Amino acid sequence: MEKKLTYENWDDQFQDQLNHELKDFMDVIKWAYSVYEDKIVYSCSFGAEGIVLIDLISKVNPHANIVFLDTDLHFTETYTLIEKVKQKYPKLDLNIVKPSLTLDEQTKQFGESLWERNPNLCCSIRKIQPLENELSKVDAWISGLRREQSITRKNTEYINKDERFKRVKICPLIHWSWEDVWDYIKLNDLPYNELHDQNYPSIGCEMCTLPVRNGDDSRAGRWVNFEKKECGLHQA
Repeated sequence: MEKKLTYENWDDQFQDQLNHELKDFMDVIKWAYSVYEDKIVYSCSFGAEGIVLIDLISKVNPHANIVFLDTDLHFTETYTLIEKVKQKYPKLDLNIVKPSLTLDEQTKQFGESLWERNPNLCCSIRKIQPLENELSKVDAWISGLRREQSITRKNTEYINKDERFKRVKICPLIHWSWEDVWDYIKLNDLPYNELHDQNYPSIGCEMCTLPVRNGDDSRAGRWVNFEKKECGLHQA
């Protein structure tokens, strides 16, 4: 059996070897499910990259575990898309994961509209802590990060040591362009979030996401009034 790279037995030389030997995105996905089997999860936000990865993963492992972090603050269009994906890929193990606090409980504890005053804390409660719990059950997780998305993601590798969650983080689409993503979606007639047609390249919670202007990077519409471009799931 091929060596399983984990956070606990991390080997920089082996990581470098893997990042050079894995030829493309399908190589990465096939390797990931071969090595980690049921100890890997794909955390999907149901953006354009997410739809591509769901389709690719389903070809390798039709029963793969997919997690969606439901903050209860997503756009209606996002929830609509999830239902379409469930119908298209009925074999996938799609888990909707909620925070430990409801929105009412969060309001009672921290006040109204926490995302407007302290978005880092809101993201921690509604996204980071739920993902921590899910990743505690596995050795590795898959993410749809692409290098061209923003400056904070330009050094992402196929195989990464995730210091935030103490897991192996696998990013098959690092070399894909935005055009590549949409070419794949259109070629395969995949469902996608309708907000992408309204200048929303990156879609998160409704209160913290705005459309972007042509020429801006894909993360420009996130947390516009704050010095913040990541929810905390992905460290630079």
